[in-house]
Amino acid sequence: MQPRAILEAGFFEEKDLVCFFPVRGPAFTSLKIGMGHRLDAQASGVLVLGVGRGRRLLTDMYNAHLTKDYTVHGLLGKATDDFCEDGRLVEKTTYDHVTREKLERILSLIQGSHQKALVMYSNADLQTQEAYEMAVSGVLRPMNKSPMLVTGIRCLQFAPPEFLLEVQCMHETQKQLRRLVHEIGLELKSTAVCTQVRRTRDGFFTLDDALLRTQWDLPSIQDAIQSAAPRVAAELEKNLRPGLGTQ
Repeated sequence: MQPRAILEAGFFEEKDLVCFFPVRGPAFTSLKIGMGHRLDAQASGVLVLGVGRGRRLLTDMYNAHLTKDYTVHGLLGKATDDFCEDGRLVEKTTYDHVTREKLERILSLIQGSHQKALVMYSNADLQTQEAYEMAVSGVLRPMNKSPMLVTGIRCLQFAPPEFLLEVQCMHETQKQLRRLVHEIGLELKSTAVCTQVRRTRDGFFTLDDALLRTQWDLPSIQDAIQSAAPRVAAELEKNLRPGLGTQ
């Protein structure tokens, strides 16, 4: 219904039942909105929201222990108190000795140690064929809450002092990803800060599913919900069914 303006006492530009004084009751119905895996103020990317009864699906997504993808930008040569580029400077170092090969070697060690931790938190017996196949296919999941687990990490770009990582992980916070960049810098006998964290996938939602700010209107939101509903139902059924590494 369109709003109308009072032109003179008792005269209106157009009729609107909301503004007809004898009409009783609320003019609109409110909907509750729930937030999925959060993004902090310094991060960007895919943020899943649940509208109305769809909020219950956020709990199912949490219990499925789905992985998320991030692009993480790093800058060699300095360390700060909060691991961000604009934090309080703690140390400056050289980085001329850092090569892509050295960086990729560190990333391989990180992924290997986290994969061992994933097996431990999944309570899976790798002596069984089922558990072995799940580990090989990358669908092994922790049984309960765990520390951040990196299931995949690789270097996309290396142009010192800048580098770009792609990280696949679960149970993370964006601050932990920034700390990871800091720790990578130390392992390289240098220092590093994180300049950007962007989530490109949250479970089965990707950037292609995201609505731009110009699409934050009712028709676009309804279309997005209707389009995603069958895929969400199928993915949750697959990831929540009884088995190793799921709840």
